Amino acid sequence: MKDNNKLNKLTYALFVVYLIALFWILLFKLGVHFSYMENERSINLIPFSEPVVLNGKIDRGEMIMNVLIFVPLGIYAGILFRTWIAWKKILLFFSISLIIEGFQFILAVGAFDITDIINNTSGGIIGLMIYLGIEKVFKNSVKAQKFVITIATIGTASMILFLFLLKTNKLWITYQ
Repeated sequence: MKDNNKLNKLTYALFVVYLIALFWILLFKLGVHFSYMENERSINLIPFSEPVVLNGKIDRGEMIMNVLIFVPLGIYAGILFRTWIAWKKILLFFSISLIIEGFQFILAVGAFDITDIINNTSGGIIGLMIYLGIEKVFKNSVKAQKFVITIATIGTASMILFLFLLKTNKLWITYQ
């Protein structure tokens, strides 16, 4: 029981680091001002319409990134909110995405886009399904949690190291 408590604390700590990184990446764009950030506020309520079209083609890369960045949220929700019913977890994914999109509009760092909300929520659902699959493979939620946390710890440490090296210009790519 004591080991499980430590594991849960580590899981919550990694979850908080993930949420901070998520908001920093999506709201503050890693502290970089990209050319498309023109401090204009816009709202797109038509799914998969103009904002995802780039040079006449659908920008699949942005859509895929919006899905992928929310996959860890689904995995963490599978571990940390085990007793919640599926709809409550999906509502969590939707709510966090809605909050981020709302802040992007308020801070004028991106458009409020329903397509992003759909893709982000889908990423959370995919992450939840991945966790449920891992749990099924291990046939034990504690073993599944240990596996995920091992990978999450390595991934989080790597991300922090990468961002530190990027910020201090120690990499082959530059950060402005």
